[in-house]
Amino acid sequence: MAGSPLVAQSNFPQENRAERLEWFRDQGLGLFIHWSVDSQLGLIISHTLAGASPEYVDRFYRELPQTFDPVHFDPDSLARLARTAGFRYMMFTTKHHNGFCMWDTKTVTFNSMHTPYAKDITAEMFSAFRKQGIAPGVYFSPDDFLWLHQNGKPIERLVPQVQPGANPGLMQLDKDQITELMTHYGPVAAVFFDGEAKELRDIAWKLQPDTVVTRGAIETPEQNIPGAPLPGAWESNMTIGTAWEFQPSDEHYKSVHDLLRILIQTRSRGGNLLLNVGLKADGSLPSEQEDRLRTFGSWMFLNSDAIYGTRPWVVTNEGDIWFTRSKDKHTLYAILDSDDDSPVWKRGTWREVVLKTVRTTPGTTVGLLGQDDQTVEYRPDLHPLSTAHQEADGLHIRVMRAQRLRDSDSWPYPSVIRLTNVEEAFTPPIVHTLPAQLGDGVVTLRGSWQDGADAPGARFGFEYRIITGEDTRSRLHGWQHLPLELAEHPGQFSATFHPEPGQLYEYRAVLQHPLLTIFGEDLPVPKR
Repeated sequence: MAGSPLVAQSNFPQENRAERLEWFRDQGLGLFIHWSVDSQLGLIISHTLAGASPEYVDRFYRELPQTFDPVHFDPDSLARLARTAGFRYMMFTTKHHNGFCMWDTKTVTFNSMHTPYAKDITAEMFSAFRKQGIAPGVYFSPDDFLWLHQNGKPIERLVPQVQPGANPGLMQLDKDQITELMTHYGPVAAVFFDGEAKELRDIAWKLQPDTVVTRGAIETPEQNIPGAPLPGAWESNMTIGTAWEFQPSDEHYKSVHDLLRILIQTRSRGGNLLLNVGLKADGSLPSEQEDRLRTFGSWMFLNSDAIYGTRPWVVTNEGDIWFTRSKDKHTLYAILDSDDDSPVWKRGTWREVVLKTVRTTPGTTVGLLGQDDQTVEYRPDLHPLSTAHQEADGLHIRVMRAQRLRDSDSWPYPSVIRLTNVEEAFTPPIVHTLPAQLGDGVVTLRGSWQDGADAPGARFGFEYRIITGEDTRSRLHGWQHLPLELAEHPGQFSATFHPEPGQLYEYRAVLQHPLLTIFGEDLPVPKR
């Protein structure tokens, strides 16, 4: 960055403004929208071009613009749905890796204006979302497969020879395009650079100093949630199913409960959730995605106080109870989750929980979000007043689910206890993943836990996962577990790991404390 003429001649910030990052953290929930010219194919967005035959590439760029005509595209309806579902900002794929521009650009003809639809889709999208009070954001790919194709270079990603920094022509194209987006479309709340961001993010900050650059300036884990809170602002981007762009068959959608768990666990760890949907070729939102967003939105309508403007508690969770806390530290939210096999919490019944990390004060109040704690419809014999009292083993809370939410009288999703004026009653240990050591084909994984009291029954170990062939931030494979060992006292611990030849891995330390499970940082396993 220091060598960039743009930086040398300007006084604009070279990082996100602190007050804007605080604004960003307060939003909590963003809508990611993947949509491009190849939505007509129902295949993975853009990446079919990598390794494709010349005939395929030629047909992609020649034929697809001729048939792109989203006659059912209704940005106002989509924005209203997003508002109802509780989204506070959006990120739209103005240009994905394939190079197709969803705006009226003067840089290339491969754009939405040169299709039967012949409209500026980005302008339509931004206008509709602003009307609903949702801050618009730009997803932009510095990688451009069309430019590579036109300049005789192999179509691929994440190798030096195709990066904008190694190709002045591509860098200039990107600069011209991001300049258009940051000057012609009003305030842009956030920008997601899915690729090499240097120089481009500087233009974004120069033209709109209040914009928040997410990918390219802060942590943006993809298809996974870090095991522990990350420092400062961060954003996890996740698909509503398994695909980014719409796929008409072989798609597996997450359940509403799974989506809520992702949101709750992301917010408990201090991050934002950027939840992705993919529009169909005709511009409409698939019914499976709309249905999930509406049910998701009913939960947000009840419980958004636990999502907006919150920060992590002293621990992320106690078992299936997850925590967020208001920025002013006045209010604590205990989000009661359960596994899918647990009985549904029926209306008019009590639930009792004991919180180990929370201590009451004389000013403590307690109740369930969404209900008045006074009325159970058709049951005047019940008095659903929530109570909280301190005992030696923790804060005992008794709450009744009184509000009628479904005709069936059951509510299968997490409920939220709101506590005011409580104190921290626990100082959690700190877990670190330490650099692994390589020797004679065996890797020694290392970690530590410290700054905590002895914990009888605690166990320490490691988890690992394969990252071969993935994007730098994407994680599609789940964690595998090595055996835990007894670790009742703070200290350093290690375990041997035998990686398969040719595979890349990352690992993290894990402390199974009697009260909660704590993870260390994710670190790469050294190559053999």
